[in-house]
Amino acid sequence: MVNVGSHGKTPDDQGTAFFASIVKGIEPQDQIEAMLASQMAAVHMATMTFARRLAHCETIPQQDSAERAFNKLTRTFAAQVEALKKYRTGGQQHVTVKHVTVNEGGQAIVGNVSHGGQGDGKK
Repeated sequence: MVNVGSHGKTPDDQGTAFFASIVKGIEPQDQIEAMLASQMAAVHMATMTFARRLAHCETIPQQDSAERAFNKLTRTFAAQVEALKKYRTGGQQHVTVKHVTVNEGGQAIVGNVSHGGQGDGKK
């Protein structure tokens, strides 16, 4: 963690603290989530490094190299976010599809409908 949060070969307290804050902000619930959060923090920091490099390229080969790395890192981060979401939800997705036909002159209500407390329901 110290090496990832550092710039250059010497430990950087500010970078390490930022790295730790990213992991803490993800609020890992177990060791798997902690490892994924650490990977996400590392990828994010590398992404920002390549974003800076891309903004200051002087040659086309430098720009191409930085762009490729930046692109791969951003896609990796997005995949990690999805992996964390899937891990936390057990991979379950809920989709509700309903079909309603309303004929001419009819009325329909769109949204959640619950029966109110008016009346006793007897006629």
